[in-house]
Amino acid sequence: MNFNFTDDQLQFQASVRSFFTNEVTPERIRELWQLSSGRCDTLWGELVDLGLPALCVPEGQGGLGLNALDFVLIAQEAGYAGLTEPLLDTALVGVPLLAALDDAHAALRDEWLSAVAEGRARLAIGAPDAALVADAHVADLLLLGHGDEVHALRRDAVQLTRNESVDPSRQLFRVDWTPSAATCVASGAQGRALWAATFERAALGTAAQLLGLAKRMVDLAVDYTFERKQFGKPVGSFQAVKHLMANVAVQIEFAKGPLYHAAYAVAHDLPQAPVLVSHAKLACAEAALLAAKNAIQAHGAMGYTWEVDLHLFMKRAWALDKAWGDRGLHKTRIREALFGGVITPGAGQTF
Repeated sequence: MNFNFTDDQLQFQASVRSFFTNEVTPERIRELWQLSSGRCDTLWGELVDLGLPALCVPEGQGGLGLNALDFVLIAQEAGYAGLTEPLLDTALVGVPLLAALDDAHAALRDEWLSAVAEGRARLAIGAPDAALVADAHVADLLLLGHGDEVHALRRDAVQLTRNESVDPSRQLFRVDWTPSAATCVASGAQGRALWAATFERAALGTAAQLLGLAKRMVDLAVDYTFERKQFGKPVGSFQAVKHLMANVAVQIEFAKGPLYHAAYAVAHDLPQAPVLVSHAKLACAEAALLAAKNAIQAHGAMGYTWEVDLHLFMKRAWALDKAWGDRGLHKTRIREALFGGVITPGAGQTF
């Protein structure tokens, strides 16, 4: 049995990586920080031209009909680049949630899926009890939780209050809104199932981004330590520095297996998906946090400064470590699975 990604998946990943390398640069990220929205319609349009928001949209609504396993490599590249746009919330989290709505809401479902596929809409997700919603200010449709209900609201139907994040690229908002029968698109057992599945996809996408961030921080540290010289030699030639980076590289390699296994389980709706997602989130978060710690040390005092690019990715890793379930929640889910308990769904534990 071949457990590798297909040639098509790897080639698509390479093309996305090439695009991000050229278009999502640290300089562009810093420029976006100066904008009130922190987002760029031009960049979103370029993502649409690549077909990325349409990846998981069903073919009947103009998409490619792919799944989480196809998307996980793209999510890694988004993390590596430090992509600011809400690609994952729209394509990996929001689209499958919309696509799972029943035929009673077919008109709304098909309208918004087509809009996403055509690049006319972005989505924001606020799970039940979530204190904050990412990118609510640029979303055309917000999918919000109220108890076991799923509600769909346009942006002009809610009130937003900005909340600062440790990562300037994260745009977080408190959303004030009023649930109503007109906005409710799922409830009861169906609503609980939809939010549980949404949590798994969101946690998986977050884990993939963390893995990409870990790799980027290692690359930044390696580049810096070859440029920086002491005693006439690059500091990267010293054994202590080599060990710092080697330890992270090992963590990254060990995290890939759990991440890809979890992606397969989510894509095929396997019953063990929740525990595999938690394993992936923990492994990728540990790799990213170790990368941040060791990369700061490899940079020396420069690692703490605003001028170097390291903090762009380090702060994102710190923020995503808590997104869609912190380490405590995911450790609890693994413990419950190992010792025969009922796995906590985790819906609402988004920040």
